[in-house]
Amino acid sequence: MNRPSVNAPNPLKSHQANRTLQNMSDSKSPGLSYRDAGVDIDAGNALVDRIKPLVARASRPEVLGGLGGFGGLFHLGERFEDPVLVSGTDGVGTKLLLAREMERHDTIGIDLVAMCVNDILVCGAEPLFFLDYFACGKLEVDAAADVVAGIAEGCRQANCALIGGETAEMPGMYGPGEYDLAGFTVGAVERAALIDGSGIDEDCVVLGLSSSGPHSNGYSLIRKVIEVSGASLDQDLAGQPLGEALLAPTRIYVRPVLDLVGHFDIRGMAHITGGGLTENIVRVIPEHFALELDSNAWTPSPVFQWLAEAGNIESAEMRRTFNMGIGFVLVVPASQAASIAESLDEAAPIIGRIIRREGEERVRFV
Repeated sequence: MNRPSVNAPNPLKSHQANRTLQNMSDSKSPGLSYRDAGVDIDAGNALVDRIKPLVARASRPEVLGGLGGFGGLFHLGERFEDPVLVSGTDGVGTKLLLAREMERHDTIGIDLVAMCVNDILVCGAEPLFFLDYFACGKLEVDAAADVVAGIAEGCRQANCALIGGETAEMPGMYGPGEYDLAGFTVGAVERAALIDGSGIDEDCVVLGLSSSGPHSNGYSLIRKVIEVSGASLDQDLAGQPLGEALLAPTRIYVRPVLDLVGHFDIRGMAHITGGGLTENIVRVIPEHFALELDSNAWTPSPVFQWLAEAGNIESAEMRRTFNMGIGFVLVVPASQAASIAESLDEAAPIIGRIIRREGEERVRFV
């Protein structure tokens, strides 16, 4: 007698198991479903159907396969000879609460992409692909689709592919209408072209690229300012509603900056996020150098003046919390500063210079 395969089903046991399941089902009427527990699988499927065309628009030729697999596939091809992969992850923070209050969910996804791709751009890396994580208590398909539309738009601006994501519906973890976001990106740069700040010296100056507003940092303080000042999100601020100025999506610097890399001697770069101008630029400057910033070299947008006045916030606190109108900086040889600024389609003023460090002070405003 041949021994049956270890994995072969036992018809008797299968029959008994089916009878047991049937008896369990009959004993409880009506039976509970996942939807009764607060998770709507049909809503999740509806969201996937809604976002498929959005994801298709945020793609690249290197992407293999489509939406719905267990993993996103990306083929590096032969573009890189000695690539270094650079990864980044971030969220949007309490700016989400402002978006929820304004019932505007279509730009917050741009913030999510921007916070990730701008970080890896600092190394000179080209963002290749992006994944998102969307968590909520109850899936509201329209709002979630708006969020993903923003993510797809951010990927389009950054020329990276949206190759995957996760939607987690977790009743009890989040309240009605609440959700949270996280993003993950991977880019690549040739090892020989990696920008790490090691070439920065006293011959270098700092060029500033403008921000679109507070970007995605300092919103716990911003919301506190709104609370204590009694401000309305509908009130006018330099020709637009205050809420619109505060919700302006984070600027994505990938295209203009990558156009410079390889053509100019870019010694270092910094994404101005939490910590502001005070703490971010020195992260890429060698320890034996310091930074002198000219606060008169640019004019911050009106939203920063409003925050300082409405919240009675001191200058030092403003500088280490907000980007103050400068969202990204380039550290370059002074001899190339004019040429680099001229090659950009925007103003890129010299906002500071590298100096020899004396003592503990790393940043000085003049």
